[in-house]
Amino acid sequence: MYEPTQLRTFLAVAQTLSFTRAADRLGVRQSTVSQHVRRLEEATGRPLFARDTHRVELTEDGEAMLGFARTILQAHERAAAFFGGRRLHGRLRFGASEDFVTTRLPEILESFRREHPEVDLELTVELSGTLQERLAAGRLDLILAKRRGAEDGGRLVWEDALVWIGAPGLRLAPDRPVPLILYPPPGITRARALEALEAQGRAWRIACTSSSLSANVAAARAGLGVMAHTRGLVPPGLVPVPARAGLPELGDVGFVLRRGHRGGEVQEAADALAEAILAGGDRLHRPHRTDRAPQGAGGSWWPS
Repeated sequence: MYEPTQLRTFLAVAQTLSFTRAADRLGVRQSTVSQHVRRLEEATGRPLFARDTHRVELTEDGEAMLGFARTILQAHERAAAFFGGRRLHGRLRFGASEDFVTTRLPEILESFRREHPEVDLELTVELSGTLQERLAAGRLDLILAKRRGAEDGGRLVWEDALVWIGAPGLRLAPDRPVPLILYPPPGITRARALEALEAQGRAWRIACTSSSLSANVAAARAGLGVMAHTRGLVPPGLVPVPARAGLPELGDVGFVLRRGHRGGEVQEAADALAEAILAGGDRLHRPHRTDRAPQGAGGSWWPS
């Protein structure tokens, strides 16, 4: 009743909230994405997205379909692996951005390990810029990290706005430098924050710098300053800085999967983990829900 290809397209749109970005991720035309969604909505008999010329949002039925889509895709992948006799092996070096420390990424990794017990998964948690460098140097096989500016390549998991966040009730004096809580270089949010303030002509000072997300969050909760952070991943105890503070806009940031250049069984394992992350990508930035559907997997298209 529900075609796997249509379900993968649905998940891509649900996670990017854009038919255009979903088409880019899947390597198909936007008209194909629209067709897949329309056919899936015809099969369910209910609208899964509310959309207009400006934005796309999941309906209540669309939210419900997220869990069903993951379960169906996982069952499809397990059946294909069983009857195809394919078992993944090898050591997979996976790097994840600090942003995902407090998300449900561990659930996705746990499910992957359960499905592929003969893959030795080695996890590195670092700044996105550092992960990019290690991937380029051949020290990692797959990374989930922020994408710099208008960079191309990789598979988009989702895109979100960067916002200024701080402790509730924090006040910024307009005549004093903005106190900043920053990651060290080559932090991507660090560069974006400094560029935006410099372009505005706003004075700033560094109140805290650490490569640890928990340390920076602790500093922000203590009211030491403000930090640039992804809107969908704002840590508990912190809130977006009100617009009346006059801080410059930071634009959007994309989170992408990038794969290294080792071939063979490592490439197969990297593709399988990437598909598991893509299938459960909405769980990385949506509020925790009670559904515990296992993560699914799909094809292995990668952009150049």
